[in-house]
Amino acid sequence: MNNFLDTSIAFLKGVGPNRAELLRKEIGVSTYRDMVQYYPFRFEDRRKIFTIQEVSTVESSVQLIGVILRFGIEGQGKGKRLKALFQDKTGTMELVWFRGIDWVKKSIEVNVPYLVQGKPVEYRGFYSITHPEFSIYDEAAVAKQMRIKPIYPLTEMLKKRGVDNKYLAKLSLQIVSHKDFLPEEYMPNYLLQKYALENMQRAQTWIHAPENNEQITAALKRLKFNELFNLQFKILKHKESRQEKFKGYAFESIGEFFNTFYKDHLGFDLTNAQKRVLKEIRKDVQTGTQMNRLIQGDVGSGKTIVAWFAILMAIDNNTQASLMAPTEILAQQHYASFKEYGDKLGLKVALLTGSTKKKDRLWILEDLASGELDVVVGTHALIEDPVVFNQLGMVIIDEQHRFGVAQRAKLWTKYNPAPHVLVMTATPIPRTLAMTVYGDLEVSVIDE
Repeated sequence: MNNFLDTSIAFLKGVGPNRAELLRKEIGVSTYRDMVQYYPFRFEDRRKIFTIQEVSTVESSVQLIGVILRFGIEGQGKGKRLKALFQDKTGTMELVWFRGIDWVKKSIEVNVPYLVQGKPVEYRGFYSITHPEFSIYDEAAVAKQMRIKPIYPLTEMLKKRGVDNKYLAKLSLQIVSHKDFLPEEYMPNYLLQKYALENMQRAQTWIHAPENNEQITAALKRLKFNELFNLQFKILKHKESRQEKFKGYAFESIGEFFNTFYKDHLGFDLTNAQKRVLKEIRKDVQTGTQMNRLIQGDVGSGKTIVAWFAILMAIDNNTQASLMAPTEILAQQHYASFKEYGDKLGLKVALLTGSTKKKDRLWILEDLASGELDVVVGTHALIEDPVVFNQLGMVIIDEQHRFGVAQRAKLWTKYNPAPHVLVMTATPIPRTLAMTVYGDLEVSVIDE
């Protein structure tokens, strides 16, 4: 562990206990490490001095050297502003301040050379800069500022307390330029070489003190790689942990209910995509480890019939199944389909929602607990404590992003072995994003 990076930010030159507490509260910076990991969100290239004539060709912030010819206050109340006419050898433009007017008025002088920095805005062919940074021109000082400047996120409280971008940049630079700055490198050399990545010391130095655009690009590449790598690592670690912790039912065979429905009652041919997804589910439920799979497909692509076949796999292996939907209307639609399918096979299917009458609720709960009820379709009512299954083998969740993680987990964490979980969504999600949104779920796509 690098003790230097664990040093309290209060010990850094220019901080002290009061500023340290402010930085901790506002941006979560308590140590040198926190400060180094508080990255800029954009950069301003201040390696060039522009002329007023050139500002029309630039969309970003510029640096100008010139003199203020005159200045004065205009307007009243909220419209009050200080305007200064700024000139260099190529032309004139306005500098405008709406805040800190009294301070600016005391600070500026006419016919004194200034270095002015800001983003020019054009109005009716004339350019102005609102709230520019400015300082008396000093050739040696300007040479130090001719660099790429990192811009950090700031809160209103930091601004009120005098903590600006210049201050944060100064703190970061102190740390990354220190002889003891050596961040931990946890990426093996072969990966750095394979993906052409810089080491952490260079990446974090360059992100705070870049000398050119190439260093910014290289630093960003490494730091973004870190984020994605760590995210994937956590997902895989969680997946491995879940597989070890939650042993599932091993559905060893495709049985009578599945085969009878497929041969005698389906009434149409499954698409190749549906068949592929069913094979993926079949492979999952054989392992003895809890399945956690997401089925993604447009409305009308046939997710519901795939879910029904998954339910039949559970029933064929002497367990029960449930489907949880986010709304009563959707639950009723699924119930209507499953009731029709179940009747053809002599299976008992019920609907349990917040609107279910008390007498119906009683027999549903009794039949679930005894194992008499094969399938229950419902809403959030399914995760209430009185709902206890005899042997819950398969949980289908429709549009899971409308349930909280704890809500849906509550449906199966109280059972051992853990039931298999199949999630359905019509929301198109890129595979990489699906991994982050849905955690450790395997992803199947019905694309026909």
